[in-house]
Amino acid sequence: MQLPQVTTQEPRWRMKKSFSRSTLRGQKGFSEIDLKLEMVSQDALRRTLFPLGGLTKDFVKKIAAENRLHHVLQKKESMGICFVGKRNFENFILQYLQPRPGKFISIEDSKVLGTHKGWFLYTLGQRAKIGGLREPWYVVEKDGAKGDVLVAPRTDHPALYRDLLRTSRVHWIAEEPPAALVRDKMMECHFRFRHQMALVPCVLTLNQDGTVWVTAVKAVRALAPGQFAVFYKGDECLGSGKILRLGPSAYTLQKGKSKSRVATEGSSDGLGNGPGLGPTL
Repeated sequence: MQLPQVTTQEPRWRMKKSFSRSTLRGQKGFSEIDLKLEMVSQDALRRTLFPLGGLTKDFVKKIAAENRLHHVLQKKESMGICFVGKRNFENFILQYLQPRPGKFISIEDSKVLGTHKGWFLYTLGQRAKIGGLREPWYVVEKDGAKGDVLVAPRTDHPALYRDLLRTSRVHWIAEEPPAALVRDKMMECHFRFRHQMALVPCVLTLNQDGTVWVTAVKAVRALAPGQFAVFYKGDECLGSGKILRLGPSAYTLQKGKSKSRVATEGSSDGLGNGPGLGPTL
């Protein structure tokens, strides 16, 4: 029997025990909640209390103001590495990891643009601060073995976009895995990997080991291994899997098509001659 989804009774800010087998996609202002719950076990969810229910952050802050809870009102949103406070990220990380100097390399022409103190200081999609360059460059790949960080000009460079990824074994909240995915080996749904991003339509392909291939309907910017892809069907959060592998970028695919086209055009001169036998200039 399908149990009810997470909900609350009026007044909406009272605690209520959840008997849900699944979670709801967060309402506006609470989309990060399901990014926390998507790895919770089903047994734990059956015993979970949701004190905020369906309340938005604005309404919670209104309640806080009425009760003079000023520390709640003044608290800033947590972003990136949470709880480290106001400090330089690079200096903070280098307190715990030894520097591993490397090079910034252009993905377009392999030109060395500058140096850095460690590839682990950068995440895919972020702007790379390269000394001496005014125009912005963005991290598109990292080579941990060589220590190089590959960068591309422009925030919308095709090297930043991919439409294919593979996850670890997926943690499913309600069904393990969903019946439709077991039956058809494929399932349409949505996913996100950051709590503030819009949901992306995708198709899941189930593998025998419980991992899934995720094919996005449109290429997504700055996918990165180690992040979690969280899946949704309608308003329901289905579960998640850690991103392990990425498909080729749009830039790589474009280069492959260009090489293929050149090879095809050069394979014949229109007189039946093979490669290298055509007219020369």
